[in-house]
Order: sequence, then structure tokens, then C-alpha cells
Amino acid sequence: ITALKDNRTFIISPYFDDRESKVTRVIGIVHHEDVKQLYCWFCCQPDGQIYVSKAKIDVHSDRFEFPYGATDIVCLEPPNCDPTHVSIHQSPRGNTDQLPRFEIKNRKAETFSVDFTVCISAMFGNYNNVLQFIQSVEMYKILGVQKVMIYKNNCSHLMEKVLKFYIEEGTVEIIPWPIDSHLRVSAEWRFMQDGTHIGYYGQIAALNDCIYRNMQRSKFVVLSDADEIILPLKHPDWKTMMSSLQEQNPRTGVFLFENHIFPKTVSTPAFNISAWNAVPGVNILQHVHREPDRKDVINPKKMIIDPRKVVQTSVHSVLRAYGKSVNVPMDVALIYHCRVPLQGNLPRESLIRDTTLWRYNSSLIMSVNKVLNQTVLRAQK
Repeated sequence: ITALKDNRTFIISPYFDDRESKVTRVIGIVHHEDVKQLYCWFCCQPDGQIYVSKAKIDVHSDRFEFPYGATDIVCLEPPNCDPTHVSIHQSPRGNTDQLPRFEIKNRKAETFSVDFTVCISAMFGNYNNVLQFIQSVEMYKILGVQKVMIYKNNCSHLMEKVLKFYIEEGTVEIIPWPIDSHLRVSAEWRFMQDGTHIGYYGQIAALNDCIYRNMQRSKFVVLSDADEIILPLKHPDWKTMMSSLQEQNPRTGVFLFENHIFPKTVSTPAFNISAWNAVPGVNILQHVHREPDRKDVINPKKMIIDPRKVVQTSVHSVLRAYGKSVNVPMDVALIYHCRVPLQGNLPRESLIRDTTLWRYNSSLIMSVNKVLNQTVLRAQK
């Protein structure tokens, strides 16, 4: 995250986007009123000539009343230029020497290296839910994920160790996310009149960056949190589920899955694995009761998308896309979301016992043990 001189514009990364016309789309964060004009300064190949193009500043429509929002800074590229780098400036004139230059990603077409990438936007608050994190990543792998991208603000020392293990394994990629050194961040998703600048650690900007970062690498991108797992009910894994869903829904780029809360306050004695008790965090295998739907409340959704069909996303839906969006019925898949209850006053009898997760128990236990033995428990031996 790079601040420009005005301290009202923050650049995450530029991406080449030729789905409509040849543009450089810079994913950033700007103040929704104060930033009136920006210019892209392109360095053309092969002769290094500078070309200036006025940007369209497109602040995403759902800022949730915060003064700053995720923004696309879009510049038309000059013909026969094929720039590899761009600088962003408030003025069309001046000196380029002092300006930070950003590499334009996705410049050359690649073949997909993975089927599924999970984007976890904003790990913050000295994150230490180590056991649940490992369980989620191992579940993702069982379901067919090859990459987990984490926008990391901060986490505990122990969590750091686990991330290091996953980075070396090739599963996790970390995008440093020091957003709080630039802006006053809120841990809430909507503005509370408390002087903060941007919601939920800039989650929406991170999600949009993650889509473009994986535009050419990943067949599908999964937008969810580390405490959420999309559980297929009719298929063994995501690959078979998605090919079936795509077959039934041609020209669809966005698949929405319903979120269901499994309160971590209600547990079952099964799968009380003694070695895991030493590990901070929730053991999801012990939480198999979900809150019932409420008739006046819509369950939020999370998404599996084809990144090439998405232009802008929010958290629970996309804002601009080329394909259709479809709601996946609950008998095909649901999101297992283990967290503090939303309906905390409900007695256990009113919850629905749902042991779908247990179908994966033996492979999950085995793989979680393997990771723990090489990270957390190794230190204790």
C-alpha cells in the first residue's frame, strides 16, 4: 500500500485489463470527496517515452458511509505503448523522477496454474485462532484448493510460525497489509461516526486486489473468511461441484453460497483430541449445531467467482460483472461458519444438528496433526 503525496490516495497495485478496451486499472483506496483528479503517467516501450492519460476515478458504491473507499483508478492506455510501469499523479505536468513507479501486473497472458484460490482479506487484531485456521486451510486443501492468499495486517507469533510453514509448503501467499499505518481503520463494517476512515481493515480493497492478482492464475477465486468453509453436500469436492454448477448455469461468473452460523459456544464431546487442547483456537469438529434461519433475516452470502467475469466486488455480492450471478441452493452447499453466535439466546434444542463436516473427519484429523507436529507442537516437545 503506497501513499501518494496528497495522503488521500493509496495505491495497491495496477493491473492490465483489456476485457473492454486496453486500460490500466489501478486498485486503490481514495477519499470519496477530496480526490478530484488523477493522471496516469505511462512509460512506453521500447523508447521510454512518457505519455499522460487522465484517470477515471471510480469509488466503489459500497463504502458503508466511511470517508475512504475501495477505488478503481482507470486509465486508457495509449496505442502502441504497452507500458510495463505507471506512475499516478495529481497533475498532467511536472517531473516524473520523484514519483513512485508501479509495475502493471497481468501484462502478459498466462495459463492457469491452479483451480481454486481462497482470498482471506485482512488478518488483523493479533490473530491467534491457530487451530481453526489450520483446520480451515486443511479443509480447503481437501476440497481442492491449491492457493490461499492472505492480506496480513498482523497476527500472533505462533500464527506467524504456522504461516511460515504454509508458505514453504507453497499453499499460502502473504500480501502485507499495513493499512493502519496510513489510515484509521475500523474493525466494524459500517461507519460508527467514530473518526475512522475505512471499514473492516480495508477488506473490500483487498478482495478486489485478490481478484485481479489471480485473474490469470486461477480458474476460480473464493472470497471468504478464515472461519468459513463452503461445504458441498452433493459432491465430494469443489471441482466436481463447480463443474456441475457451471453446466447448469451457463454464462454465470458468480456463485453465491449461503452463510450459516455454527456457534462456537455449543459443542459436542466427540473429537476432543488431547493434543489439540494445547493449541489456541476453536476445534471445528466439536461444533456441529447450526442456528436456524430467521424469517425476517437474509443470510449473508460468500462467493466462488470466475475472476475474468468480475470487474468490482463487494463482500457479499459483486458490484460489476460480465456474467450472471446465481444463488446456490442450500441442498447443494452451505457455508460452515464457526464463530460467536448471532442468536445467542437460543437453547441448544432450537439449534439444528448438522454433521456434514464429519464426512471429512479422518482425512482432516490426519492432515491437521501433520501440520501441528511440524509447527505448534514441535516447539513444545
